[in-house]
Amino acid sequence: MHDDHDHHDHDHHHDNHYSDMQARVKALETVLTEKGLIDPAAIDTIVDTYETKVGPRNGARVVAKAWSDPDFADWLRRDATAAISSLGYTGRQGEHMRAVFNSDDTHNLVVCTLCSCYPWSVLGLPPVWYKAPAYRSRAVIDPRGVLAEFGVTLPAEKKVRVWDSTAELRYLVIPQRPEGTDGWSEEQLADLVSRDAMIGAGVAAVPGIAA
Repeated sequence: MHDDHDHHDHDHHHDNHYSDMQARVKALETVLTEKGLIDPAAIDTIVDTYETKVGPRNGARVVAKAWSDPDFADWLRRDATAAISSLGYTGRQGEHMRAVFNSDDTHNLVVCTLCSCYPWSVLGLPPVWYKAPAYRSRAVIDPRGVLAEFGVTLPAEKKVRVWDSTAELRYLVIPQRPEGTDGWSEEQLADLVSRDAMIGAGVAAVPGIAA
């Protein structure tokens, strides 16, 4: 789905505060713990793995390598699945990948209109707003407005291209490399890349300016 659109009612600032849902989850966890059916420490370890190890840091390293290595960037364009796997990032919902590159004339945004298909191996756990019906609908209808809600204002002449993630194919947005990063190491570059930028709901951080 390559529609050129503009906006988003994903209620970015609201969908992250499901206090009632969090309370239900906590209550369920308490009951299951008391019955000896789960180990909270094990759950914390799993969550930490997807949030910090099998997560956005992996994707950020892919982006940083693409910025630093033209041959890798070309491989990523041709066969993202293989290129990403070469770095050791594969597995759950990351078996079939496509990388889409932002440019001076095009900004890419990823959505899953049917559910919440998402490449866990490179982006970790999907954010609440990505799964919200409001984001899934408005990202298609008005992506430019959606981006504005995330603080991303694009020039009128820049095209917004929306990609629909599916169970068969998931996407990784390669944001544009910020100016002023010549000579930076891949590790330094990776620090500029956020999860939102790799979904297309953000851009890479500018050196010296907080993301």
